[in-house]
Amino acid sequence: MSVASSVLVPYASYLRVYEPLGAFPEPERAHWAQYARRAGTPTAQDELRRSLADLLPTPAVPVPVHESGDAFVAEVDGVVVVCPWRTRMRALLAMEELGRSGDVEPGRAPLPGVVLDAMLPPVVRAQVAADHERWRERNPDARPWIRTAVWQVPVRWFTLFADEEREYVPGDRAGGVAPVFRYRTPMVQARRRIARALKTLRESIDEGPMTEGLVEVGRWLEEFHPRALVELDYGGLVHALSPELLAEDRSAADVAEGIAALRDGDGEAAGEAYGRLAERWRAIRNLQFAN
Repeated sequence: MSVASSVLVPYASYLRVYEPLGAFPEPERAHWAQYARRAGTPTAQDELRRSLADLLPTPAVPVPVHESGDAFVAEVDGVVVVCPWRTRMRALLAMEELGRSGDVEPGRAPLPGVVLDAMLPPVVRAQVAADHERWRERNPDARPWIRTAVWQVPVRWFTLFADEEREYVPGDRAGGVAPVFRYRTPMVQARRRIARALKTLRESIDEGPMTEGLVEVGRWLEEFHPRALVELDYGGLVHALSPELLAEDRSAADVAEGIAALRDGDGEAAGEAYGRLAERWRAIRNLQFAN
C-alpha cells in the first residue's frame, strides 16, 4: 500500500447502490463495461482524497468543475455491477444540505454563520447555488448512487440489512491495511425489509423521524434497477473504533430485533434493543468533539 493510501480520511459512512450494466443507457453502458475491465479501480479513500484536495486552495473549490467518470465496481453471482461516484452531483446536493440536519442526528444545530463563512465565503456559496440551479434545470431526474453520513450510521440504514450479511475483515492497522466493515444485500431484500419495517412502525408508534426517514430512503431505492446491490460501508468510521468494538458491533441485528419486538407487541424488548444501538452510536458521535 502506498503512503498516500494509508492516510486516514474523515469519519464517514456510506450507503451505496450498485446497478448492473443493463441499467445504464448507451453510451454510458459501454463506458462502464470498459471501465470494469480495468486492472485496478479506485477505492473509497481515493475518491475522498480527491475531494479533500479541492478544499485546499483559497478560496476552496467545493464543487468539481467536471463530473467524475469513476465508479465502484463489484461482481455478484457473475454479474458486474457499478456504483458511479457522480462526485459533482453529490457535491451540489451536499452544498444544498449544508447547515441542515440531512442524514445526521435529528435536532442537530446548523453550522454557526461565522464558521460557515470561514469555510465557504458567501460569494462562493452564491456561485455554487447558481450552478446548482442551472444543473437542476438540465437534470431534473438525477439522483445519487451514494449517500454519506458523518460520525454515524443513520439507524434507518440498518433496516435494509440482516445480521448474516455483515462482513468484517480486521485488516492490519500496524501494516497500514484498514479494516473493512460492511453489509451487502440484493435490492429486492432491501425493499422488502424497509416495507416491513414501515408497516410495523406505523402500526406500533406515532409517525416520527424514523418513519419519515424510512419513507425517504424507500423512495430513493425505488429509483434503481430491481437487480441492483445495496451496500452499507462503515468507511472511515473503522478508524474511530477499536477492533474489539467492531467485532462486537451487531447494529443491524439490534434494529431487526427491535422491529420484531414491536411487531410482537413487546415494547420492553424493543426498548432494550434500541437502547443498545443508541448507546453504541452515541459513544461514537461523542468522539467528534474529543481532543
